[in-house]
Amino acid sequence: MTSATDVASRASGTAIRPNRETISLTQRLVVTFDTHLGRTALQALAVVAFFLLWELGVRMGWISEFLVGKPSGIWARFETQLLDGSLFVDSGYTLYEALIGFVVGTIVGSVLGLAMWYSIFVARMVEPFIVALNSVPKIALAPVILLWFGTGLLSKVVLVVSMTALVALIAAYQAAKDSDKDLQSLMLSMGGSKHQIFYSVVVPSSLPAIIATFRINIGFALVGAVVGEFISSKRGLGHLVYNASSLYDLNSVWVGLFVLMFMGFVLYHAIDALERYLLPWKQDTGHVRIQA
Repeated sequence: MTSATDVASRASGTAIRPNRETISLTQRLVVTFDTHLGRTALQALAVVAFFLLWELGVRMGWISEFLVGKPSGIWARFETQLLDGSLFVDSGYTLYEALIGFVVGTIVGSVLGLAMWYSIFVARMVEPFIVALNSVPKIALAPVILLWFGTGLLSKVVLVVSMTALVALIAAYQAAKDSDKDLQSLMLSMGGSKHQIFYSVVVPSSLPAIIATFRINIGFALVGAVVGEFISSKRGLGHLVYNASSLYDLNSVWVGLFVLMFMGFVLYHAIDALERYLLPWKQDTGHVRIQA
């Protein structure tokens, strides 16, 4: 039978915890570490354990250092590149390309996607072309983009735009199509114009989906920048990884990859903060956990 405490817990979005006498040791550990600090500590512990096992495996000869590198060697390369400033230059170059392409591609794609809501005729006309373009791997366009825009910064930015704009367009258009039809009908019956419905209903209800696309596009932006640098560049993390791999310097390759991971992690959380700022009403109020 459901107690009043359980009902109150569900209503407040907190975990439903059984009586202390009835829970097992595993459940007690889960409850103990199920806090922000506890989860962070466990995540840090997992990372440290992973690198320790990796280093131990290489030193004991279980893993080939030539094929996978080793954490102490990666740290040594990281320190060297950090002290001579080359890592800052490469990271800044890649971040600059990715951010410009991400902002331009996402804004242009989202605006066009929302604008397609205005005309069903135009949307139906262009939809097959958009689907066809989106089905083409954007990396395959890289040689053409480099031929058109040269081997400098512009070609990398255009490649990032090509990888992010269509994703944003499709997501924004779908979100606009799925916006509340009853509310649109209500505003129309009250004499609201198409512009008023667009700004008062379609855009606000599409924002969560559009911002969710930002998270996906951050990854695409970094991929676009790195692929462009793979093909032709004298700077950037893609250039660093490509050159190091051609010299079989796995430790430097890992340095570039770990910096890219860190960059993606920071950008993801920046978008998370942007979402909290723009959509304060759409915050996670917690989940009900039912423990066996």
